[in-house]
Formats: sequence, structure tokens, C-alpha cells
Amino acid sequence: MPPDTPETPGTPGTVWFVGAGPGDPELITIKGQKLLAQAGAVLFAGSLVDRAATEYAPDDCEIRDSKDMTLEDMTEWLVSRARQHQTVVRLQTGDPALYGALIEMARPLDAAGVPWRVVPGVSSAMASMAAAGESMTLPEVTQSVILTRVEGRTPMPEGEDLAALAAHRTTLCIFLSITLLHKVEAALREAGWPEDAPMLVVHKASWPGEELIIRGTLADIKQRCREAGVVSQAMIVASPTLGARHWETLARSKLYDPTFTHRFRKANA
Repeated sequence: MPPDTPETPGTPGTVWFVGAGPGDPELITIKGQKLLAQAGAVLFAGSLVDRAATEYAPDDCEIRDSKDMTLEDMTEWLVSRARQHQTVVRLQTGDPALYGALIEMARPLDAAGVPWRVVPGVSSAMASMAAAGESMTLPEVTQSVILTRVEGRTPMPEGEDLAALAAHRTTLCIFLSITLLHKVEAALREAGWPEDAPMLVVHKASWPGEELIIRGTLADIKQRCREAGVVSQAMIVASPTLGARHWETLARSKLYDPTFTHRFRKANA
């Protein structure tokens, strides 16, 4: 019996929702890479995931791009392949639990009696800040991060409009909104952000040879993105922490302050 066939006849294999990370094939987790290496079938989001990530799969693995499939097509494919293979991978961009149709795909698997599990992945929010050499949090500046989007065809729940969230003046990582940058700007202005507030846009964070970092302010970030031709797959970041490495003064972290005592180190006099 081939190793990728379900161990017990009639018993489906497991569908693994694997976070491929932000784009760089090397940013997939070791666990995700191992699952790809033993998969009998892989369904990957071709419009968002670099196909290079599928190179970890064996030569005889069935690989299918889902960019032309509906939800029903995808779940039917996953169920049918789980009847044939012990390990089936749904390879998704970033982390499966963040703006991925995880629950929508998992519910039909539950109904069909197909077991499934999730392997987390690196989000493009983290990859964007890493690419730009920025920090989401800083002592006495902000200790909170909001992951959100602006309303487009998918409506926002009550109380979650961007202006309301921006009023907290914390780090905002705004997904799926580069074509609605005018709405982002309007929401930040409504929340009282100044025109010189620093803004960051990262296109295809970590994608080899395709990553593009755009810095600007609330006043000019849209124009800068237009000039760069960025119209898709971009993370928008608005944060009071942006550019901190160039500040004249910076509050120190208490954890590493020599005057701060914790259970591993006593404070110096």
C-alpha cells in the first residue's frame, strides 16, 4: 500500500490547512514543509502563494491551483482527495486563521467526516514590518496592534469601522485594502491623525525579487503608491512607531534596563 494512502480502507486521511507564510518559500514552518513532503495531494492558492512553496511536495503528488475554484469546488476536491490519501494539504497564504476561509472550508469537511488540522504561518503583517526594519510596539508609545481592513464588498461588523479603530492611535495593520487607500486616508483623518503621520506600504513582503517598500505620510502615501504602480497584495501600516530608529530619544524596555529587577537578574545599584 502506498504510504500516502489512508491506513484503514474507507477511512479518510487528514486535511492540513498549512500557512505558507507571506511569500518567501523559506518562511513556511518546518512542520508545514514536512507535511508537504509527505502529501499525496496539495491544493494551493496560486493567486497569493508563490508556487515555489509547492516544490517541497513529492514528484508524484497531485498539485492543484485553486485560483479558478469556488468554495464548493475546493471543499469537494479536498474531500475526494482525503478519500485517496493519508495527507492532503491546503496551502494558504500567511496564516490560515487570518483572512483565510478556514471555517468555511472546514465545516464541509466536518459534515463529510474528514479530519482536519491547522499549521500556523507567518503573517504578511509581521513580514512587512520585518522587511522595513520596524517594530509594531514600543515602550510608552504603543503596546497594542490592530489587524483589520476597510469595508469593501465585505461589510465590516458594527463598531469595527476603521475610523473607530484608528481613534486608539495604536499600530494598524490594514489588510486587503490597497485599492481602497482613499478610504484608509479618510478614516485616519476622521480619527484625528495628522497629515504628517508616517505610513508604510509593503508590496509582496518577502517575495524574492518582488518585494517593494514604500514610505510616506498620510498626506502623500496614496500618490507614492500610485507612482510605484502598487495595486494588489500590499500591507498598509499606520503606526506611531514608524521611523523610531531615527528618533533622538527612545524609552527603554524595562526588561533590559539595568535598574530593573526580575527573577533572572537583580538590578544594579
